[in-house]
Amino acid sequence: MSIPKEPRQLMITIMYLVLTALLALNVSAEIFNAFKMVDKGLAKSNKALDDKNSSLPKLIEDGAKKKASLATYAERVEPIRSESAALVEYIEGIKDHMISETGNYTEKDPDELKGKKDKEITTRYLVYEGKGAELKQKLEDYRESILKYIDNDTIVKDTKGKNVELKDKTNFMKEIAVQIDDETWKAKGKKSWAEMNFKQMPLQATLPIFTKFINDIKSTEAAALNYLANKVGTNVDVVIDKYTVGSAPEKSYIIKGEKYKTELFLSAGASADSKTGISISVDGRKLPLNKEGIAVYETTPSSLGKKSFTATASITNPVTGDSKSFKKQFSYEVGERSVTVAPMKMNVFYIGVDNPVAVSAAGVASNEIKVSMSGAGGGSIKAKDGNYNVRVTKPTRKGEFAKINVKAPGLDESRDFRVKRIPDPIPKLGKDRGGAMPSGQFKAQPGVFPVLEGFDFDAKCNITEFVVVRAPKRQDVQISRNKAGKYVGETVGLIKKAKAGDRYFFENIKCKCPGDAAARNIGQMVFNIK
Repeated sequence: MSIPKEPRQLMITIMYLVLTALLALNVSAEIFNAFKMVDKGLAKSNKALDDKNSSLPKLIEDGAKKKASLATYAERVEPIRSESAALVEYIEGIKDHMISETGNYTEKDPDELKGKKDKEITTRYLVYEGKGAELKQKLEDYRESILKYIDNDTIVKDTKGKNVELKDKTNFMKEIAVQIDDETWKAKGKKSWAEMNFKQMPLQATLPIFTKFINDIKSTEAAALNYLANKVGTNVDVVIDKYTVGSAPEKSYIIKGEKYKTELFLSAGASADSKTGISISVDGRKLPLNKEGIAVYETTPSSLGKKSFTATASITNPVTGDSKSFKKQFSYEVGERSVTVAPMKMNVFYIGVDNPVAVSAAGVASNEIKVSMSGAGGGSIKAKDGNYNVRVTKPTRKGEFAKINVKAPGLDESRDFRVKRIPDPIPKLGKDRGGAMPSGQFKAQPGVFPVLEGFDFDAKCNITEFVVVRAPKRQDVQISRNKAGKYVGETVGLIKKAKAGDRYFFENIKCKCPGDAAARNIGQMVFNIK
């Protein structure tokens, strides 16, 4: 990977390297969002390169008209642009294929990939099916092809008759952005370049890689066009006229006692020979710059809460020689380590159902958190889909609690929860639990069913038995015991006898819910037939 000189491009490159390193950890969803941010930043950089590259062909063509000997440089423009566009289209095709194979984007968020965590498509398609090796070959072929449009190093005589070496190709090879690193994967014992870059990589994490390749291609195209422009005597220096101060903190929320560290940069573009002077200070204190023009600001806060600092960047315009300063305020928050254990549906655990729980610790990576369960309730906890699932077997008594224990570096805490049975369901005939009902509607009901009203969990209770008493006018009552929720046996005939003026009593309705050792009595219903 080549190291760009333009500060904004360099910042994107650094962010990509950091995110790639973090991918080796069990990271949260924020990292996938960060990959999306880097991909969008690279896409914006690519757009800027497109705009610049589109303006150069006309300048080169006009410059080549000065002398017949310069026509060869104008003739190289179209092949360079065509080869670059073809390779960009090829890489976009790889991205589109993998996105399509994993379901494209969600309907709710057009920027959210359905298969953002999918590692199978990247490993299979890019590593085992050879698409990654094919891409590597195309990048290498493109690099060699572009070099054909650059003059070989030559020895010429200057106006005084002295020999001068023109290192066109040597100098251009130092600037070419498309690079293939064949040393790292071999040193790490990988089988191939494709395996090192794509094996077991989530789809979302590979997209910035491909966008970076596209960025390298467009940067290489820009370097080649600039070379041609210089050959025909065209001045292609870019006048810098829009600036902003950028900050890239390692963390925007840190723990008391930790260092706050951020990279500050001027988001602007300038040619390598512009001799632009840049200085950066924070709250009046000047910071040293590295050779890429980046300053590092460090501080160790001694108190909690929101903190802020003002960064000032000064720059000398390479065209006018004028100096300008630009200020921007940045903020971050200092907190202490803490644990949050929150049931995702209710504030208690219920017997017989899955109780989803989210566990997080501020300032601690998820793979460093150890979660267990103890105390009353006969509970157990298991990781599930990035959160946790609790199962309990018996209710807690007064003063008893089920405990969720959380351990992490610098943390050893627990939280108490009560355990309850699933609440009693409500018996119903159709949508009614008693009152007047037409005889036809009454006869059409298949039986008694329990309803868990206002209960958010996925639980199903079943009626085990009930007693039906028919009380017709001026006749003896009739009784039937039903051994199920639906009408069976004698109960079917008793229900069919219903006529206006009858009263039906449903008594001793018993129901069994998940986690129940024995059926529970959930009351009675009375219906007047009309």
